[in-house]
Amino acid sequence: MAESASMFARLFLPFLMLATAAVPARAQERETPYWASIRATVLNMRVGPSADYKIDWVYRRPGLPVKVVRVMEGWRLIEDPDGARGWVVARLLSPERGAIVIGEGLADMRAGDSADDTLKWRLEPGVVGMLGDCDAGWCEFVVGKRYGYVAETRLWGVGEP
Repeated sequence: MAESASMFARLFLPFLMLATAAVPARAQERETPYWASIRATVLNMRVGPSADYKIDWVYRRPGLPVKVVRVMEGWRLIEDPDGARGWVVARLLSPERGAIVIGEGLADMRAGDSADDTLKWRLEPGVVGMLGDCDAGWCEFVVGKRYGYVAETRLWGVGEP
């Protein structure tokens, strides 16, 4: 029994080590651009891809959607909803899709994916939430415990980045 366990370790352990070592490398190969959201409560955006570079902006909005436009080792060049670009540490971003309400005036959050569905809430520009599926011009949108559908044209972080 001990001999078969030893043989298993000799034969398969190297393959297991190679497979787990490849996971971070594959994550680095994700094709840009792509959407992400801020995971951290405080995120420093720097002018270059290193902690040695000056901090250009500090984000304090977990869930804020960002567009990742370039990948470099453990750093991501992002673009925020206002068009500002800078470098952030990759581990402080989440692959979960977020969105932010944009445009003038209040955005309707409806019970279904139509302008004829029941109005549930009105959202101010700048409200951040989690993005669900989008179809026929409407997106599922969750803000805290509130859930509904918002017109795709009123959200930044939807569609192809």
